Amino acid sequence: MKSRMIAALAIAAGLSCTPVWAQPAPNGETLFKQRCQSCHSVTAAQPATLGPSLRGVVDRKAASTAFRYSEALKKSGLTWNRANLDRYLAAPSKMIPGTRMAVSLTDPQQRAAIIGFLEGVR
Repeated sequence: MKSRMIAALAIAAGLSCTPVWAQPAPNGETLFKQRCQSCHSVTAAQPATLGPSLRGVVDRKAASTAFRYSEALKKSGLTWNRANLDRYLAAPSKMIPGTRMAVSLTDPQQRAAIIGFLEGVR
């Protein structure tokens, strides 16, 4: 009885009663547009934005394209593989103190979806 009442209140409030495990996987392209596109593009010709183009970023050396990178990122010696991208997106300034990237993605599913999208952008 109590669980039905909670479900009814949730529905009345406009909340989903779909269990988290039953929700569809996040769409990487949509998440990129929502979370990343204000600073980054995925086009070959980088327009003037706050961050570098992320076209071909997966398996690329950090700070290796034409962009004004922070000294910290230039000295990092990183290659942007899945694991490094995941760690960086979770907490950029913890992974590379002095980076200019200020946005973090705490949800591991969202990070995986965005990285998956970026893998397909070559």
